[in-house]
Amino acid sequence: MARTPKRMAGPALVSNAAADKYTVPGSTVGLVRSIHVSNPSASAVDFTLSIGADAAGTRLFDGYPIAADTQKTFWCYHALAAAEKIQAFAGTNNIITLTIDGDEIT
Repeated sequence: MARTPKRMAGPALVSNAAADKYTVPGSTVGLVRSIHVSNPSASAVDFTLSIGADAAGTRLFDGYPIAADTQKTFWCYHALAAAEKIQAFAGTNNIITLTIDGDEIT
């Protein structure tokens, strides 16, 4: 098995509607190791991120407030099977910047 470090998503702006940010390729396990969000605006913005289609039961962050002029890095270890996806959206369109890093194991 080969483990390849990878930027899985971003840096990219997050819209105000749930959208796919990363989908695990076939015959691969995706290991999410960090989720980085940045809010350069003058107001707090709510951030939502889920593993799988967005729903209350799949959310890792559910309307989590990202304070004005801040950035946060969440260190984690989430294993995703082939074809699983990460979706995200924000309370305000195109303000939050999202970057997801991890490993792909083939």
